[in-house]
This record gives sequence, structure tokens and C-alpha cells, in this order.
Amino acid sequence: QVQLVESGGGLVQAGGSLRLSCTASGSIFSIYLMGWYRQAPEKQRELVATISSGGSTNYADSVKGRFTISRDNAKNTMYLQMNSLKPEDTAVYYCNAERMVGTTWAGRSWGQGTQVTVSS
Repeated sequence: QVQLVESGGGLVQAGGSLRLSCTASGSIFSIYLMGWYRQAPEKQRELVATISSGGSTNYADSVKGRFTISRDNAKNTMYLQMNSLKPEDTAVYYCNAERMVGTTWAGRSWGQGTQVTVSS
């Protein structure tokens, strides 16, 4: 099992910046992919960005050029630097980890979520 704890959400004006953090504990050796998802009120949860164990990144079109995902393996922590925030970025942001054991998918873990609110 992997436990994930997010931090760094808050209220910011449009055009501002925030940095989210997600610290993993437990069976972290089994993590092969980590990511950030978000869910706005009355909307489905959507992918924001992912980063593989090798450092490859992927972004939703809506955040490309504004958000940067990174990870510090020594600290077991993943980050999401969010710049040029827009009101439509308002959502609860969730940290995600996908695990594998050998060549077998071993499940996913979610953090508790952190609220990001962007005022216009």
C-alpha cells in the first residue's frame, strides 16, 4: 500500500501561482507513475499531469505551458507548480500513484485532496 498526503492548496487571484506537494509513504518502491487530477463541482475528475518513475511527463492541454509537474525522489515528494492560474482551475486537486509488482499492475492510491480556488 501507498499513502499520499497533499498540501499547498489555497485561495489565489487570477494570474497568481501556487505549488502543490504530495508526499508518499509505504510501498513507494512499487510506484511507476504519479499524477495530479482535479475535480470541480459537478464535474468529473480529470487528469492534470503525470510523471513516470523515469521522469517522463504528460499534461492536459488546458494546463500546458502554465503548470509543471516534478518529483524529488530523495524526499518521496511530487510537486505541481501552477502559474498563470485562471478561475477555471478552481477544483479539488488529488494526488495519484499507480503501482506495479513485477509486470503486474498492483493498484492505485489517492490522496485526500487539496482545494485550489482562483478568484477573478
